[in-house]
Amino acid sequence: MTAHEWAKTLQVGDGFRLADVDPRSTPGYDGSKADGARALESGLDELNQLQERLFAESRVGVAKDSVLLILQAMDSAGKGGIVRHVVGGVDPQGVALTAFKAPTAEELAHDFLWRVTPRLPEPGFIGVFDRSHYEDVLIGRVRSLAPADEIERRYDAINTFEAEAAASGIRIIKVMLHISPDEQKARLMERLERPDKHWKYNPGDVDERLLWDDYMAAYQTVFDRTSTAAAPWHVIPADRKWYARLAVQELLLDALQSIDPQWPAADFDVEAEKKRLAAS
Repeated sequence: MTAHEWAKTLQVGDGFRLADVDPRSTPGYDGSKADGARALESGLDELNQLQERLFAESRVGVAKDSVLLILQAMDSAGKGGIVRHVVGGVDPQGVALTAFKAPTAEELAHDFLWRVTPRLPEPGFIGVFDRSHYEDVLIGRVRSLAPADEIERRYDAINTFEAEAAASGIRIIKVMLHISPDEQKARLMERLERPDKHWKYNPGDVDERLLWDDYMAAYQTVFDRTSTAAAPWHVIPADRKWYARLAVQELLLDALQSIDPQWPAADFDVEAEKKRLAAS
């Protein structure tokens, strides 16, 4: 299966129901965990080359396109692992990572997209949003952090924002890592049992677990309202970390292959420079 075919397999379409997705499944891939590890390593070579070409175009001012990977998930679903093991495998010079936290007082004084817009990747870069503007229609809805009519307004605002970003040359990859409650519980327990992982544990995660069904309903609404032709959603089963990482890598490969960046041509006489260098 090509990267493009895999992307289509994971893409949210008409009639999609999150409740029908098995978090332990591996859609588009029938190999083992060991096979997946080898495929991830193999795909990293192509990902590296495509990303380096894209970044090289930015260095000489000819880049027109960029990629934005948006990662959304319940806590412990594996966003950090994606950043480390997939995005972390390419040249960090060409990556712009933003981890959105709770908005500051200054950010709350503006529209919810105010803090997001400056973080869009420049041409030639891969941008990564670890959480994003979707928090404003997920936790914002579940925790009633804004009036219902404001939450409703935000869906259309997001669609407009993303359509404009896509029209400017940004390839938007929206990913929801779909973890099961049981797997999340096991991962959170591991954080409590290992002193080296205590720093990753947040007592508030247990509070959010109590609202699991509300969050799943909020995600379903997000998919129904904001999975568009310009910026479709992809739901990746995340109980198997190795599969989630491999699937995200395939989505990145699909985006970069569609851009097809090329090595910039030299703007100087290569042969003349060889002679000058040899004589120096």
